[in-house]
Amino acid sequence: MSRYISDRIARLAGPTPLVRRLSAQSVLSAFGDGVFLTGSAVFFTQIVGLSAARVGLGLSIAGAVTFLLAVPLGKLSDRFGAKRVWALASLVEALLYLAWLAVGGFATFVAMLVVLELVVTTSRSARNAYRFDIFPREERVSSNAYFRAARNVGYTLGALLAGVALATNDDAMIRAVPVATAALLVLNAVLVSRMPSVIHHTEEAPLEAALETVLDGGKGDKRSALRNRGYVAMAVLGGVLGTHQVLLNVVIPLWLVEETDAPRVLLAWLFGTNTVMAVLLQVAAARGITTVADSLRAQRRGAFFFVLSCGIVLVTHDTVGWVTIVLVWVGHVTVTGAELFQSAGEWGLQAELSDPARRGEYQGVSQLGYTLGTVWAPALYTFLAMHWGAQGWLVIAAIVLLAAVLIHPAARAAERHLTRMGVPAPEPA
Repeated sequence: MSRYISDRIARLAGPTPLVRRLSAQSVLSAFGDGVFLTGSAVFFTQIVGLSAARVGLGLSIAGAVTFLLAVPLGKLSDRFGAKRVWALASLVEALLYLAWLAVGGFATFVAMLVVLELVVTTSRSARNAYRFDIFPREERVSSNAYFRAARNVGYTLGALLAGVALATNDDAMIRAVPVATAALLVLNAVLVSRMPSVIHHTEEAPLEAALETVLDGGKGDKRSALRNRGYVAMAVLGGVLGTHQVLLNVVIPLWLVEETDAPRVLLAWLFGTNTVMAVLLQVAAARGITTVADSLRAQRRGAFFFVLSCGIVLVTHDTVGWVTIVLVWVGHVTVTGAELFQSAGEWGLQAELSDPARRGEYQGVSQLGYTLGTVWAPALYTFLAMHWGAQGWLVIAAIVLLAAVLIHPAARAAERHLTRMGVPAPEPA
């Protein structure tokens, strides 16, 4: 029986030893992140002594700075190696969590948050570049699906550990939250440093391109990721399609509490369902995605579920009892479907349409789209849903539908740019 369970866990973690090692790293990293994310609101307000408004302002400032520096930070991976940058940034990130204990006011809070976000962005770009480099083309999307599922397991473990600390309502236990996060992330940095080394897939791009300097800011550099306007547009549109997280974590919960008669305890079931689906279905949603056409098809499917969720949730304002409960739950399930397919499509587009010699830089551009989505979507979607009601939900659906339509010509433009720059197209799948 124990052998069966261990074999089953191994299959869930991935089909190869390397995928399983990176899945374990994903669990550990998300475990650490989940501990602090769950306890951060209480830590910032109760220990640091900030108001909720100041916490929000600090997050916005950090997001703006990160947006400005995402591409230069991504270039570090191309210059010094993705694994090296990933490991170093992971270690610095771990040590920075210990510095939270010394933060005692708004100014130091903002400074700390800005530095941490810059390090996290550097780490994320390097991590993604490493993953695209280490795996052959046909395994890039499927392997990322295993890592996404593993991160959901890690976040759940982190939330449970932080929940124990918060339940004590003891300041000493709450102060231990960033310490626990730091300890877990130090282990994560050690694990990253022991990953296999990898070089760029130079067989897919001219060797001289891999040897070019990548810290010139992109000025006068025709191969700069920022010169690939199709890719930049694709990243921005991908950020719009990725705002399913805003519906999952912000809009639907607020709608449930303020605009429906559903019990608040349903929120726990919604987030529990999302986690289970992400763990069990992400690999299936990513299966068979290799080419640009495959990736765009996944983006269409994600947009379909996004729009369907809007249509389901908007009617719950006028329903009652179990009808409301079931519809809100189904609406959350469908937007989880949007998350699963959109993520898979995004990985495929990033893998296929990045210059192999500049994966880190292209990942920096991808971060721009992600950051933009986190800046405008929470305020706009919340306003539309809460103040415009059904019409607001239809506007949200229209925004997503438009992005799903426009991402097709943007991806093809990015493809043509790479061809003009002499980057050979991948072999047919």
